[in-house]
Amino acid sequence: MPYEILDHEADAGVRGIGRTVEEAFAEAARGMFALMADLDRVQERGEVTVEVRADTLEGLLVAWLGELLRERDVRGMLFSRFEVRIGQAGEGRWLEGRAWGEPIAPRHRLGVEVKAATYAGVRVERRGDACIAQCIVDL
Repeated sequence: MPYEILDHEADAGVRGIGRTVEEAFAEAARGMFALMADLDRVQERGEVTVEVRADTLEGLLVAWLGELLRERDVRGMLFSRFEVRIGQAGEGRWLEGRAWGEPIAPRHRLGVEVKAATYAGVRVERRGDACIAQCIVDL
């Protein structure tokens, strides 16, 4: 299942849709990076691993997207494919994720710069057979 870009007054929303919460988180990441570049032009030349923890699934989503933005900034990379594992440790949650991409280049047809994932409009829920993971990102 895909991602969706949500209209927002000054920023943008991303909604990941999947059969599982892990797929929804991966699609939310794809949606966020689709705001920044044409993902069809981003090749899987390198891989990064991301680990985050939070008290809730909503907090985990914001932390996951935020850590991917940090990796973009530190490594100068765009990512186009994502895998996520989520688990519970005590009262908290953990996420281990992988992202594949390559260094930013003019051929990527850059879009807007995403500065941060926010708690505005954050939601992780099941709707029928699908899981939804969404939040507003700062542009």
